[in-house]
Amino acid sequence: MRITRGIARGAVYGAMIVSALIAAPAAQAAPSATPSAAASVPDQRLHPPAVHPLVACGYYSGKVETVRGNTGNRVREVQCLLLYWGYSVGSSGVDGDFGPATEAAVKAFQADTYGVCGPPGLVSDGRVGKHTWSALRAPDSCPTE
Repeated sequence: MRITRGIARGAVYGAMIVSALIAAPAAQAAPSATPSAAASVPDQRLHPPAVHPLVACGYYSGKVETVRGNTGNRVREVQCLLLYWGYSVGSSGVDGDFGPATEAAVKAFQADTYGVCGPPGLVSDGRVGKHTWSALRAPDSCPTE
């Protein structure tokens, strides 16, 4: 299912795809997965779209640690997922460059998991390791591993 998000005027951040391990039947109409614009990020997490168990953008599907200074599709995936959850990754948007704005967004996302997912939450270090990848892709943004 393709989801367009109005994060920045005129920018296209790739195909925002909500995918599942098992494809949904073609006859079943999927509800919109775009969170309410008025809802806060934690509120969006508490009431995630109940479409599929995995959120992805299609740039990268692994979980190799991704940090400031990295470039490429892993970074695009991080940026796209952060935008999906309502975090700004800077004025350049999904550009594949893990700079200070992307690092700040990762830290904010990680810090917010404490209040939403309960203790201990994620370590707010700005590094996207296996636990942060898991949280970014989970439908409620809580790490599953």
